[in-house]
Amino acid sequence: MAESLFSELVELCRLLESTNSRLKKVQLIANYLKRLSPVDGKTASYLLIGRLSEEKDGSPLNVGWKIIMKALKSGKNLSLLSAPLTINDVWSSLKLISQIQGQGSMKKKLAVLESLFSRCSKDELEWLLRILSGEMRHGVNVGLLLDAVAAISGIDDHAVRRFDMIIGDVGELVRLALSKQLSGRIGIRIFNPVRPMLAEMCYDVQDALDKHGGLSSFEPKYDGVRLQIHKQGSEIRLFTRRLSDVTKNMPDIIDVLKRSINAFSAILDSEVIAVDTSGKALPFQDTLRRVTRERDVEEVIKRVPLKIWIFDALMVDGEVIIDRPYLERRKLLESIVDKEVLTPFIMSDNKTVVEDFFNKVIAQGHEGIMAKDLRSPYTPGRRGTTWLKIKSAENLDLVIIAAEWGHGRRKRWLSNYHLAVRDEETGRYLMVGKTFKGLTDKEFEAMTNRLLSLKTSAQEWGVIVKPFVVVEVSYNEIQKSPHYESGYALRFARIVRIRDDKSPDEVSTYQRLKILYEKQFEKKGKFTEYATSNYGGL
Repeated sequence: MAESLFSELVELCRLLESTNSRLKKVQLIANYLKRLSPVDGKTASYLLIGRLSEEKDGSPLNVGWKIIMKALKSGKNLSLLSAPLTINDVWSSLKLISQIQGQGSMKKKLAVLESLFSRCSKDELEWLLRILSGEMRHGVNVGLLLDAVAAISGIDDHAVRRFDMIIGDVGELVRLALSKQLSGRIGIRIFNPVRPMLAEMCYDVQDALDKHGGLSSFEPKYDGVRLQIHKQGSEIRLFTRRLSDVTKNMPDIIDVLKRSINAFSAILDSEVIAVDTSGKALPFQDTLRRVTRERDVEEVIKRVPLKIWIFDALMVDGEVIIDRPYLERRKLLESIVDKEVLTPFIMSDNKTVVEDFFNKVIAQGHEGIMAKDLRSPYTPGRRGTTWLKIKSAENLDLVIIAAEWGHGRRKRWLSNYHLAVRDEETGRYLMVGKTFKGLTDKEFEAMTNRLLSLKTSAQEWGVIVKPFVVVEVSYNEIQKSPHYESGYALRFARIVRIRDDKSPDEVSTYQRLKILYEKQFEKKGKFTEYATSNYGGL
């Protein structure tokens, strides 16, 4: 089978951009992928959704708009002289760029980009730039791609989504579908991380009890980094929620786990937090810096110790248990994990008892509590009401889509950030407000450099950036607003922290925002505009 041409992918993208029907989009994608080899199908799927580091352990591209513009200005055009560009040519070039590091790296990246751009036709260059920015604007998200996989394989949507949860790599899922290897034999495996189960926000304790039908389990919600533990014999590896292997960064945690897990093999879910000398939880940013630290680890261990809390089990001694009820998984977890690393846990249907537990957890410096339906399975990568987060104040995780140059003391920094939620139905990011509050001068400077590297276009007022940087934002109120595409605005928005552990796909959704807006009126009145015909236009 001949290698697939990049021009064919570009033609598909153009057709998708002009098509509104979801069903038609799925048919177009499925028909295109069926013509490709399994390997090309995997590559094409990444390019189709603008995911340049979708592969597990894939390196980020780390190429800013400045170097892209410089490559464009070189003016070379070899498209009429060279062989037609294939999707593998494009992918290989982008992978090469992601691997270039060290002295002279920018010059080397520029050379690769210039060579790649020089082989593009006008249409190919347009879509390549969209891929580089991550802003495809053709309405294709992972959900649509999964529907296409169902159409290709003849497997029902529910089964395909379960495969996606287990495999955790949409490109690999496409490759397996095209090679007819999707089957019930695919399951959770040791050292092959899966996406963690996610939780929805909950209004309060009573809301959680109502949603879970009374009796529920409750445990602390730690302000830390999620870690998936894989153990086989004496080997233990740790993976973050983005499936990155961080084992070598935490030899101290590995030592704790070796003496605390009493099973030959296991896949467990946990949270790790940095603590001070008294054992009190440190801020999230301290934990994140500690977990991602790769140099001088032994020295950092002494200054910033970590504490791990294990709260769920996906596999024990070769048996996958994700479909068992949570209460069964918890009991099995208690039988194989030492109490020193086991997350505290209560079961109750009494609001007062749970609120007392909540207040104790908050007093210990943690974020809040988790409410878990005792009957619930573990659903990798899925967010639902079977797991609920209860915090003293709800914040939103938002992505920065643009930034304005500051004024006065902040004049030299990009310091007014445009914030957006994600529309689950379209995959688009919708703006909900701006803020310049919450960061220190040092953080403003670092964020400026970071956003400039993600710039997709420049304006007199600032820059539009690739949606990549996720921040947690507190706010006073959600208001209706005609000024933003979302139709809503956050009042008194303030950045609480930078969430480098989260991807843009994990930000708060537009659908959740609308629910939160309506919930505000459960405890206060809601203004209704009066018809002008009844009040003389007053």
